[in-house]
Amino acid sequence: MATIPPSMPVSTANWHWKNKTVTPWAKTWFERELVTVSVKGSGDEVVNISEVVGFDGDVELGQRKSKLITIYDCKVDLEWTGTASDGTEVKGKLTIPEVSHEITLDGLSDYAYEWSLTTASSPVVNTLFALAKARLPTALETKFAQFPTAIIDTHGKDLTVSADPSRQGSPAPAASASTKSVPAPNFTPATKPAPKKPAALVNTTTLTVDANFMASAADLFDLLTNEQRIPAWTRAPAKSAAKPDTEYSLFGGGVRGNYVSLTPAKEIVQTWGLQSPTWPSDHVATLTTTLDQGSDSTKVTWKLAGVPLGMEEETTRNLQGYYVHGLKSIGYVQLFEYRSPPPPSPSPVRTKCDSASAGARKSAATEYAAIALAIMAVVAAFSMRYLYT
Repeated sequence: MATIPPSMPVSTANWHWKNKTVTPWAKTWFERELVTVSVKGSGDEVVNISEVVGFDGDVELGQRKSKLITIYDCKVDLEWTGTASDGTEVKGKLTIPEVSHEITLDGLSDYAYEWSLTTASSPVVNTLFALAKARLPTALETKFAQFPTAIIDTHGKDLTVSADPSRQGSPAPAASASTKSVPAPNFTPATKPAPKKPAALVNTTTLTVDANFMASAADLFDLLTNEQRIPAWTRAPAKSAAKPDTEYSLFGGGVRGNYVSLTPAKEIVQTWGLQSPTWPSDHVATLTTTLDQGSDSTKVTWKLAGVPLGMEEETTRNLQGYYVHGLKSIGYVQLFEYRSPPPPSPSPVRTKCDSASAGARKSAATEYAAIALAIMAVVAAFSMRYLYT
């Protein structure tokens, strides 16, 4: 009787690159949680967030090498209300242009706040406005710090395979029934190691992803190769000497390879291997990154040759998500090429010669008409006498 092969180990199942978009859920979370933010003054003054009137951005949860990583960059528009010391009701608006992983967890920059006052200005109103500016940011940032944890707690189970069968989400690998009743066999070591099988032939294809960024080619080249700057957009440790024939690793070891050639501000050629069970063992592709600088932006093209057939969609999604979105998430604005509408069909252009010829023809026609009328008048005059006779 044939035995059932064991399920994929948990560590192997969690090695895949996975992404889940949770933007609608994030919008609901902000609308529910931010309206609970409230601060008080030294007296009877109180200020609170009354409504989330705008939310724009992208929120994703990713898994790389068994690690869950939050990826988000949002703009939030709020309305706040307050009560001054004399009971005056005060209203205003507040915009936070960026709520992101880089600010909340990495601390790469500070939050920016754009304030406006809706209520007419007065001494007590201005005092409450100053209280809102002084204390609301701290209360909001405390709430923002809870956001990454909420993402993982709510959606992490959808990406991570658990060894606990009772856990909700992705099913845990089932244990083989035979392992409960039959003890493990006692194998005798082989006297000779089994010969290593040659690598299987892999049918491959080539993928291309490109994007335009409002940055210089030299800056982008350094960002893609500098070991100190790479973690800013990969959010994971990196190894990179940026020299030919040296090893590199990105995304905490999720991608490995060797540099083949580097032309500063122009091109990077490197071998590229994905450390994943879905990627064939010992197989490497070749990634050529080309930087073409224009007058106000740089076009970056990632050309990956040697992608195994069947992995085109997954690999393209990862290049877009981890390279393009990674650069975008740290402020490198992605530009989209403008394509102008097709020009209208050209109308015939009349030259001076054409105009002159047309005028001459019109003048000649007028002269001929006048002569014809004169002749007809003369003929009529002579004919009248005979008609009367």
